Amino acid sequence: GQEPLQSPQDIRVHVVNTNFTLGWSHPGKEPGLRFSAEYRGPDSRGAEWEALPGCRNVSGTACDFSVAIREYYDIHYLRVRAQRAGQVSPWSRVLEMVPVHEAQIGPPGLELQSTNGDIKIKISPPEANQGRRMWLDDLSFKYNLVFWEDSANSQLRSQTVFPIDTIGGLEAETPYCFRVQATLPTEAKQGLFSAVRCARTTRRVKELLCPTNLRVLGLNMEFHLHWDSEYTQPVSYSVQYLMGYLKRLNEDYSGKWLGVPGCGNVTARSCRVSSVFTTTGFYYLRVRARGEGGRSCLSGEVKVEPLKTNEIGPPGVKLDVSDTLLHIQISPPGGPEGERMRDSYVLSYRVLYWKNSSNEEEDTKVKETKQTVATIPDLAPQSWYCVRVQAFSESYNKSSAYSREQCAQTAGGKTFPLIILATFVVALAVVLLVALPLVFVLYQAYSKIKYVFFPSCQPPLNIEGFGGELCTSPYLSAPEEPVENCSVIESMIMHEGNQIDFKDYKHSKQSSRDSGNYSNEDNTSGSKGSAEALEKEVM
Repeated sequence: GQEPLQSPQDIRVHVVNTNFTLGWSHPGKEPGLRFSAEYRGPDSRGAEWEALPGCRNVSGTACDFSVAIREYYDIHYLRVRAQRAGQVSPWSRVLEMVPVHEAQIGPPGLELQSTNGDIKIKISPPEANQGRRMWLDDLSFKYNLVFWEDSANSQLRSQTVFPIDTIGGLEAETPYCFRVQATLPTEAKQGLFSAVRCARTTRRVKELLCPTNLRVLGLNMEFHLHWDSEYTQPVSYSVQYLMGYLKRLNEDYSGKWLGVPGCGNVTARSCRVSSVFTTTGFYYLRVRARGEGGRSCLSGEVKVEPLKTNEIGPPGVKLDVSDTLLHIQISPPGGPEGERMRDSYVLSYRVLYWKNSSNEEEDTKVKETKQTVATIPDLAPQSWYCVRVQAFSESYNKSSAYSREQCAQTAGGKTFPLIILATFVVALAVVLLVALPLVFVLYQAYSKIKYVFFPSCQPPLNIEGFGGELCTSPYLSAPEEPVENCSVIESMIMHEGNQIDFKDYKHSKQSSRDSGNYSNEDNTSGSKGSAEALEKEVM
């Protein structure tokens, strides 16, 4: 009988863009040997395997199953088996595949054009004009161009280019060959190279009117474009700029150049261009020269990345001394109008300080800070110290020149205690001047209240109390003087026939009654006693 069929081995897939090929190996070579594959994908019903379109009953060891795959981010499972008349092999091992992980970037398109000694290139994305796409964002591609002179012993050169770009620095009237590769840096994927294209450079015509050697100088986010010219006749210049991201688009950007404000029709060979750098991206600048008779010539381009092109200037420094402390106030580069510097960079500061002594060599010490205020402690009293400060950006690996040297003298060693003592004495004197009058006023108020409401002796409750000590107070009205009250009873005593008339006493009694003085029973008794005494005296 026939030997049993072996299963296919070495199952693999090859994916370029959205083109899928399944491959395998098998030791059998006899005629009539066929292979069939099955798959299970996100659209499969449950755990059922389905016949793989394009891979049923094929005679070779590879098949194209591109039409079967529609989901590029989901897991797919594949298996293959061999078959011949009346006999099938066991299924191969199951191959697990996520299409986007297996896919390679296909070759991009490349077009060349020779102009004035340069080669202009135009690159189309790897899946241009295709209905099904593995790579959804063409703007994510970066292109690596490799080129060489089409001659023996030539060396390969490569550079990163935009979809529409110009390759300069080539020998005139010389053939060059090019090929390009698309890459996705974010996914660490490198694509396949395009087919080789070749072109011959033309003779370069030198035009003296054209500006040359364009360069941008920047300090504290203030930028100026400079250029050279060999043209000796009257000429005017206009500066143009292009937003850098426009070059990443797969379209012609030639009509999107704009004029730089304040740099139109200037005669000088420099111009301030800070106003156009409004973002942290990159830009391109060029200059058009216009001479007599309407002639004009356009310079080459210069690329500007403001945060990389800019140079950091020295910061401002102000010193303040208190006792043995040195306070350093730092102003960011650019001065009061340096807001763009503060907004663009995260700056740190390197402070150099040393004791300025003519008698001894003092080592320079370094202090770094991210703040605009720094304090140097533990300095010697009555000594001169000097400071220089440098600003730097770690993220951009840039640093400024050091500021100009500034020096200050620390205070004397005993000055601070004397200031404390003087402050204490003055404060104590102020407290005494304020407290003493206040205490005096409070004491006077207390005395008056005590005399009025709590006198040291009480007024008599009745007339009997007048026998005691009189109560005097400067805050009470003076008491009336005591008045002796007398009451005489009119009476007539008979003795030996003689009649005595006490009319005067009667008159006194009447006067007493009229005066409203005290009169009661006790007084009446007293009057009787007085009469008896008088009677005895007469007798």
